Amino acid sequence: MDVLLMYCLILLLSITPLLGVIILLFLPPSYLKSCFFITFTTSCVSFLVSLVLWIEFDSNLITFQFKVLFKWFDSLNFYYCAGIDGISLFFVILTTFLISICILVGWNTSLSNVKEYMICFLLLEFFLIQVFCVLDILLFYIFFESVLIPMFLIIGVWGSRARKIKASYQFFLYTLFGSLFMLLGILTIYFEVGTTDVQILWNHSFSLQRQFFLWAAFFLSFSIKIPMIPFHIWLPEAHSEAPTAGSIILAGILLKLGGYGFIRFSIPMFPDASIYFTPLVYSLSLIAVLYASLTTLRQVDLKKIVAYSSVSHMGFVTIGLFSFNIQGIEGSIFLMLSHGLVSSALFLLIGILYERYKTRIIKYYSGLVQVMPLFSIFFLFFTFANIAFPGTSSFVGELLVLISSLQFSAVLTFFISFNVVLSASYSIWLFNRVNFGVLKTFYVTQFQDLSKREFSILFIFSFLVCWLGVYPSIILDSLYLPTTVLLEQIN
Repeated sequence: MDVLLMYCLILLLSITPLLGVIILLFLPPSYLKSCFFITFTTSCVSFLVSLVLWIEFDSNLITFQFKVLFKWFDSLNFYYCAGIDGISLFFVILTTFLISICILVGWNTSLSNVKEYMICFLLLEFFLIQVFCVLDILLFYIFFESVLIPMFLIIGVWGSRARKIKASYQFFLYTLFGSLFMLLGILTIYFEVGTTDVQILWNHSFSLQRQFFLWAAFFLSFSIKIPMIPFHIWLPEAHSEAPTAGSIILAGILLKLGGYGFIRFSIPMFPDASIYFTPLVYSLSLIAVLYASLTTLRQVDLKKIVAYSSVSHMGFVTIGLFSFNIQGIEGSIFLMLSHGLVSSALFLLIGILYERYKTRIIKYYSGLVQVMPLFSIFFLFFTFANIAFPGTSSFVGELLVLISSLQFSAVLTFFISFNVVLSASYSIWLFNRVNFGVLKTFYVTQFQDLSKREFSILFIFSFLVCWLGVYPSIILDSLYLPTTVLLEQIN
């Protein structure tokens, strides 16, 4: 491929959302359909560009591809450097795909301040793309924190209930607090090494004591973002109050930022500290897997059920990442991508119910299979995907994590295997309560099955989940080389 075209692709991917924001700023707020159309077109262009990056991506190269380099503060040795490898590529594709889905989800809904709502999502897309592309740790921190601003507004302004302001502040302050320690760590790194370029830092050897301090600073930030127990309190509240599109992007992408940070920074830059603190990570992850699953069983809010199940799934992710073998790291990345699809679809299904019947309390629902058969079919499919049923994408990720943990500790594998039973318990219990039984017409008198738009979105999700479950090598092949490089840096 022509070098200039490769250079332009990463720039086009970066600036397309900003062009959409500029167009929307000059558009009158009363042009609602134009706002939707421009935003959706912009997000689709970004998605298509990310697919072109995938097509032109060479999985046989170990270096970062489509690199862009601009001088920022030359005197301070700060540069804007962006590029992608096999790991960041799929997170970029997932980001552009889910943003397009979020715009479709909001189509024809009764939103206030539509123009500002669309600007927030385009800014969110820009910041997330930068997070996954930049190769400078200071720029990563800047964009990592910038994500909080549009997400804070999406929850606080367009949330569904009265507690939305509290939920947005809780989300903002929790994640900001942890990231302050990461900023101190970045400054420490800069004064020691003289640069914040990730590729240089990977080859720098920090002293053991310095690694301990830096690893802890980064761990606090990333563990809140995942979130790991006991830093998970903000997540169920944020999900409960966020609009449907906000929950989709929160579960689909934002929860993956912590795992991506571990892969890109903590593990390769502080390998000795990562190995030293592995028992701590395993302990917290095991607690997350079991405690979050048991907590899910006692929830009455549909969104909180899916939110707590996400905490459990992220416990699997951290176990795989700190197994320090190729199956565990590939399985964790694959599980994060799978969770981005499955959890987003489940939040969409719950959003469909809330949009029609204005409640998410489970006791008001029963027997929906009689009046919403299409909805029930998709709900059943994604319920099985959530419990990692064979043939779905989640099965591949969890199987690889279990294989990797078995190489490290048979006792740990034995305990986390209980999550298979627990996840089946709360998922099937949820499906049974909502879809089977007697219709509660005392609470709900009018029923409406899926619209064409909702059916199309859910069909796309189900196709991708099946495709990745049956043919996972399409992603695993591209993950092999960057994962191998990561393991070489540890060893």
